[in-house]
Amino acid sequence: MASASYHISNLLEKMTSSDKDFRFMATNDLMSELQKDSIKLDDDSERKVVKMILKLLEDKNGEVQNLAVKCLGPLVSKVKEYQVETIVDTLCTNMLSDKEQLRDISSIGLKTVIGELPPASSGSALAASVCKKITGRLTSAIAKQEDVSVQLEALDIMADMLCRQGGLLVNFHPSILSCLLPQLTSPRLAVRKRTIMALGHLVMSCGNLVFIDLIEHLLAELGRTWDALNMSTTRTYIQCTAAISRQAGHRIGEYLEKIIPLVVKFCNVDDDELREYCIQAFESFVRRCPKEVYPHVPTVISLCLRYLTYDPNYNYDDEDEDDNAMDAEQNDEDYQGSDEEYSDDDDISWKVRRASAKCLDAVVSTRHEMLPDFYRSVSPALIARFKEREENVKADVFHAYLSLLKQTRPAQMWMSDPDAMEQGETPLTLLQSQVPMIVKALHKQLKEKSVKTRQCCFNMLTELVNVLPGAVVQHIPVLIPGIIFSLNDKSSSSNLKIDALSCLYVILCSHPPHAFHPHISALVPPVVACVGDPFYKITSEALLVTQQLVKVIRPLDSLTEEESFDPAPYINDLFSCTIKRLRAADIDQEVKERAISCMGQIICNLGDRLPTELPGTLLIFLERLKNEITRLTTVKALTLIAGSPLNIDLGPVLHEAVPILASFLRKNQRALKLCTLAALDILLKNYSSSVTPAMIDAVLAELPPLISESDMHVSQMALSFLSTLAQTHPSSLAQLSGGNILTQLISLVRSPLLQGGALAAMLDFYQALVCTDTVGLGYMDLLRMLTGPVYSQSSALAHKQAYCSIAKCVAALTRACPNEGPAVVGQFIQDVKNSRSTDSIRLLALLSLGEVGHHVDLSSQPELKTVILDAFSSTSEEVKSAASYALGSIAVGNLPEYLPFVLAEISSQPKRQYLLLHSLKEIIGSASVPGLKPYVESVWTLLLKHCECQEEGTRNVVAECLGKLTLIDPETLLPRLKGYLLSGSSYARSSVVTAVKFTISDHPQPIDPLLKNCIGDFLKTLEDPDLNVRRVALVTFNSAAHNKPSLIRELLDTVLPHLYNETKVRKELIREVEMGPFKHTVDDGLDLRKAAFECMYTLLDSCLDRLDIFTFLNHVEDGLKDHYDIKMLTFLMLARLSSLCPSAVLQRLDRLVEPLRATCTTKVKANSVKQEFEKQDELKRSAMRAVVSLLSIPEAEKSPLMSEFQTQISSNQELAAIFDSIQRDSSSANMESMDTS
Repeated sequence: MASASYHISNLLEKMTSSDKDFRFMATNDLMSELQKDSIKLDDDSERKVVKMILKLLEDKNGEVQNLAVKCLGPLVSKVKEYQVETIVDTLCTNMLSDKEQLRDISSIGLKTVIGELPPASSGSALAASVCKKITGRLTSAIAKQEDVSVQLEALDIMADMLCRQGGLLVNFHPSILSCLLPQLTSPRLAVRKRTIMALGHLVMSCGNLVFIDLIEHLLAELGRTWDALNMSTTRTYIQCTAAISRQAGHRIGEYLEKIIPLVVKFCNVDDDELREYCIQAFESFVRRCPKEVYPHVPTVISLCLRYLTYDPNYNYDDEDEDDNAMDAEQNDEDYQGSDEEYSDDDDISWKVRRASAKCLDAVVSTRHEMLPDFYRSVSPALIARFKEREENVKADVFHAYLSLLKQTRPAQMWMSDPDAMEQGETPLTLLQSQVPMIVKALHKQLKEKSVKTRQCCFNMLTELVNVLPGAVVQHIPVLIPGIIFSLNDKSSSSNLKIDALSCLYVILCSHPPHAFHPHISALVPPVVACVGDPFYKITSEALLVTQQLVKVIRPLDSLTEEESFDPAPYINDLFSCTIKRLRAADIDQEVKERAISCMGQIICNLGDRLPTELPGTLLIFLERLKNEITRLTTVKALTLIAGSPLNIDLGPVLHEAVPILASFLRKNQRALKLCTLAALDILLKNYSSSVTPAMIDAVLAELPPLISESDMHVSQMALSFLSTLAQTHPSSLAQLSGGNILTQLISLVRSPLLQGGALAAMLDFYQALVCTDTVGLGYMDLLRMLTGPVYSQSSALAHKQAYCSIAKCVAALTRACPNEGPAVVGQFIQDVKNSRSTDSIRLLALLSLGEVGHHVDLSSQPELKTVILDAFSSTSEEVKSAASYALGSIAVGNLPEYLPFVLAEISSQPKRQYLLLHSLKEIIGSASVPGLKPYVESVWTLLLKHCECQEEGTRNVVAECLGKLTLIDPETLLPRLKGYLLSGSSYARSSVVTAVKFTISDHPQPIDPLLKNCIGDFLKTLEDPDLNVRRVALVTFNSAAHNKPSLIRELLDTVLPHLYNETKVRKELIREVEMGPFKHTVDDGLDLRKAAFECMYTLLDSCLDRLDIFTFLNHVEDGLKDHYDIKMLTFLMLARLSSLCPSAVLQRLDRLVEPLRATCTTKVKANSVKQEFEKQDELKRSAMRAVVSLLSIPEAEKSPLMSEFQTQISSNQELAAIFDSIQRDSSSANMESMDTS
């Protein structure tokens, strides 16, 4: 401590030296001292340092002054508050000095100090007191208007301070406003511009009264009658309005009704600058006040379209008429350049055109629902302006069209919907009809001198082809020369070449090969030249194109037909340019990988034409396989080559490659394991004769650790490899018996996670294995291994899922060995009958009978029916449900025998109804449609008898059966279902609506068009008087919105009001229940509200463009104050909304923050149970997640309420900890998503 202050006093002494170098070095040393975290100054040293630095600000030497200013930054955070005030006072005084240099340096000093203050959200007292000090001095400096340069500096600092610390100056806002407003009429343009900036920052944090004052002042000024003299002031007011809208769009919304007519009026005044500012104001309204600007959008579009072509001083001789006069035109343009009579310098009409293009861009990007209109009005106008002469404007016109294409892209999900297509006028069909116009306009631009223009063309083509694959198939002859022109042009920048190549790549990928065959001779040389380019990015992009060209030159799917196109002339060029890159070891990683993939494709498609080069190339692959950096790409390339229909000879490398591949299976890189298993699988299939037993043993040794529940996908690949092995090298499976692989297999079968693809691969493997007749792995051996543990009675298996998987494996084995079937089935029947059998043996036996009976007709077993029906009365629930599954599954194997029996039982056995209906559900769900057709009527009548059952469980099963039955014959049955909506019983109505839910699935079905016509009638039950029916209707609606949004998109206007209606808390549904001495409130409407909010959440994903976000947000806001479950849902919705429509959320931010804050600050009563505390914690975490998402909206933290809440969070230890951990999680999740993308 002492030494530090001694050191500093030493420096201070040097600072008084007359030698400027001493002063400079001493200041420099002080600077580095101040930057150390450990430095502590006593009061005396602080005072001296501050005094000295302030003195040095007036130093004669400019360099010393500059250093002194830099010292202020670290100094502010190291000295006490009153010293900071001294600094600020002195700087403010110096700012008003007569010396210009001192003024400049002081204003830089003030900016440095403001930049160093802690942010407003940290709640620091220092920042508040400093800002208050500065504000008073600045407002007087601004108001005096004596010296313009002082004013400019003061305005600059004011804007800076309002931007960083606006929230702390709330009390000063009225005085700041009153000093800023007169400056808008200042004679100096620079003063007005800076005033507008300061006002823009002011409106982000000011209170409502100040905001109203400002807007009313602007409206009053704009409303006065103007003449030509005041034009420049009018421009300023319009600019100011636009700036306010950009910074605080959510607040200006309610005044738009008054503002927009004024702006439209000024748009028609003949003043280009004013027009430009008016259109810029429109753009900011469109982007920042989406709801309020809605009624004015047509006006804005028509103004923009009018001014997009506004070019009074230039005549575009309709160039479109004569397409062949390209060369003549080029000469014309050169001639215009030398035209002396007219100078472009004073023409600013291009600014008006640019503003119009940008404003159209904003409209197109924000008004998704008007896409079809845009394609009718905006699209042709933009295409016609691609010929714009001013390069900057042209870039914006292209950008606006790109935005239009991007808006069309996410809509493809429901547009590719067959029903939507019938309406003819979808955005995609409209775009398709305009493709010829677009290509014609681009064709000229592709040969332009300007690099920027050509880049825009390529981006545009790329986006067009992504939105409409195959769109330009007729226009390829026109486009290819344009692309080649840029690849060959010496003046092309490397970025232009990269864009041209990636555009060519996308076009090659999305159009049929034969379309390019006439142009291959022109395409190959420039692409080959790009592969040899010294810049690695061009090379890597060119290799991608080459890979695609190889597929185009010789498409493998048409090998069988007579080859229409001869690839021979090009093979050599493509091969030699790629092999050069493949051999080079000292090139960029990306180029290495792409060269490997490209060569893989060349060998896969053209390997039979390269007999001499092939062995050498394969040896290079072997080298690359041994290298850790390139091995994954090489494995993929080998898989491609091994799968080629040309049967490429891999002899030279196979014996070395397979052991290397086997060693990859123990590497800790999942992608490598998966690709290696795929490669080994295809090598076995296509090169089984060359694969030796020694190679197979090497692979088998590595397999056991891969077969485990920890990674189902890897297990699935390993199993399919084993199945292939059983077919190609049955003899090598002998070593499996008693080995590790089988032990792993058996433990995988018992895993509760085994399902889907992995389970299917397991069944395939067992069937392949039992067919090899390997000793020790016959039918009975495998059966014992599978079922042994259940019979050994040691303990029941942990999961019911395990019994189902074992039963499926048993059935697979039995299907593969039909002769063994009857004996095993008989044994299972005895197991079920035997009174000494444990429940787990019965369970397995019943499930196995079901699985076997599903595929094999078991009607030859006389006692089967009675045995299963007896199991219905077992004491174990699991055995009962297994019996009901078994009965249904066996019936599928022989419908005429079993279905009438099940139906008769349902009618005669009321006690067993529920289980028998489950059997029926199994039959309807699994049987083939033609087999079921004859029984539909009898099943339907039976089900209807039970749809009014009191038991909800039974009703649900009946509904599922009705729904699945309707899918069999929708034409007859759907209208019937609709008829029952009029039933007097609420139970029947709820069953029918639930049945509809089971007719909706996420893939196309014949019932869809019929459903679309009548789903509206089913959803009318949202107005049903019965609570339960309304809840079920919401569940069905949710299912439709999730799985097939096209069914309900058109109905949203009628359905949404009823949906929103169900989100309200109903007092009449809340009742008090007495439980002993306690009273407990029960809310019967809770489930209904929960279902409604779930529907809202689903609609965000599937129908966002059909929602009025502001109405939607009103209900989200109510949900934030509702019950625990609903709060959790609405927090999730807020997080989604913050990323989907940030501007709408911003407008409502203040109303959303309040309930979030209430949740975070709620305390649980001290004597509550543990669950209450856990619930509250979970709520807080969820609320915090919502807060973090809200803060990801750029302007959110500028809201006064939000920054106040942030301060509250940071001052509360518990909340701050939660907040930090969630922020860390979200940033790491973002990193991961970037990695995987």
